[in-house]
Amino acid sequence: MAKIDNVLAILWMLRSGEKITAKQISEKLEMNIRSVYRYIDTLSISGVPIISDSGHNGGYTLMNNYIEAPLFFDFEEQTSLFHAAIFAEEAGYYGGEALNRVISKLRKYSNQEQETKINNHLTSLEVISRLSSLAMEPFLKELEQAVADGYSVKVLYLKSGEGQSKDRLVDPYRIIYWHNKWYVIGFCHLRKAIRSFRVDRMESLMITENKFNRPDNFSGSDSFMKNLLPTIEDKEEIISLVINGDKTALDDICQHWFLGHYLQECTSNQAVFLLEKGIIHTYVPYLLLPYGKSIRVIQPISVKKRLIEVLSELITFHQM
Repeated sequence: MAKIDNVLAILWMLRSGEKITAKQISEKLEMNIRSVYRYIDTLSISGVPIISDSGHNGGYTLMNNYIEAPLFFDFEEQTSLFHAAIFAEEAGYYGGEALNRVISKLRKYSNQEQETKINNHLTSLEVISRLSSLAMEPFLKELEQAVADGYSVKVLYLKSGEGQSKDRLVDPYRIIYWHNKWYVIGFCHLRKAIRSFRVDRMESLMITENKFNRPDNFSGSDSFMKNLLPTIEDKEEIISLVINGDKTALDDICQHWFLGHYLQECTSNQAVFLLEKGIIHTYVPYLLLPYGKSIRVIQPISVKKRLIEVLSELITFHQM
């Protein structure tokens, strides 16, 4: 165990409020008792008010008015916190203000040499992303509180494709950040099923007094992707989509968030997917068009025809 970890471990043991001896510390942390004395001296020198009582009932305690123990971060941990703050800011994280307070405290207790070194690593990272709207932060904070406390929320929600917003009563199980969007997933009382809702489509939100119990071993990511991706149910309607192309393009397609879900086989020059008829002729052509001439649909012929139809519609539209 590193020295800083040993010092912190002893400090947390002292915070229990009970008197503890050097022998008890050495046994608990499996270290030489002389090392315990050395670490106790290190804490005392750093300003931690440790009371040392000698004799038969002796031991170490902290002063009663010592409430907050100093928190030790090594250089790598400090750098990671700074980098995490950058990612959080770009994602529109609702706890950004609190993170900034943490960063300010780290800067406050860093000397000039430490701050210069951290700044060198801090400027080594940039995150390019679409920033989320600041207007969502209050909703995200309330949703997080509702998830943590187990209270249902009433939201006025505008679903895609619908012209009018509707009231929804939702038991929020998890908040999810996916593809630059914030979602909440939980039990929808209107649909009587688990659904996901985009936070930026919520026009109002209110935490109710209705308590709920989240299902045991609930996985937000699994449930979210299950809602997002259609499942293959009718075996007779399954069609094989075979695509040839260069390795780079095929690798990208095989890792696609949608198509990758239906991947059956992928080689250096061919990929095979199993999809339902409805999916293969609606979503798939639009997903394949951006790959241009780097890929070629081998089968079914109907997808090749649908690609031609889509391209023809685009040409006609832009010629108008």
